[in-house]
Amino acid sequence: MPTETPTKPVDNPVSKVNNELDVGADMEFQKRWWRFENIVWIAFTVVILLDLAGAFGRGPLAKAQWQSSNGNTSVKYDSIERYSTPSVITITAHPAAIRDGKIQVWVSDSLLKEFGMERLVPEPVDFKLDHHGILFTFPSASIPDSPYFSLQPKTPGLHRFTLRVADSEELNAKVLVMP
Repeated sequence: MPTETPTKPVDNPVSKVNNELDVGADMEFQKRWWRFENIVWIAFTVVILLDLAGAFGRGPLAKAQWQSSNGNTSVKYDSIERYSTPSVITITAHPAAIRDGKIQVWVSDSLLKEFGMERLVPEPVDFKLDHHGILFTFPSASIPDSPYFSLQPKTPGLHRFTLRVADSEELNAKVLVMP
């Protein structure tokens, strides 16, 4: 016949509350942790809302528009761009800026070097270099006419460019190129 081993209750050194294990809790730490989680969720929400608004490029906050004081020229561009992402500067020349069916636009050399000017539409009929930039002469087929520069920024950072249409003051613009 098999021998029975005597049984005895297990002596458990862990205290019990309501017949359940008491593993301990630090409510002060738990409250701090919940506060930290709430701050992180708020920060994530703010970043997402800023992104949707265009604070990091490609949105309403990133769009900029400038108009000359005499009303001959207006320029639309992105004041916040993304590195190596295409963007456009559109120039609208009103009738007073068009001479002999042509529009002359001077741009600083930074538009070529820092913003990586890719394409001009329409093709300029002439251009002249100087030590600070290029003077493009575009044909004007319609009034108002809107030539544009297609860009692709080469480096992140805060960059400046200058643009001037004949008989208008200069546009000195700053553009933040995000990584």
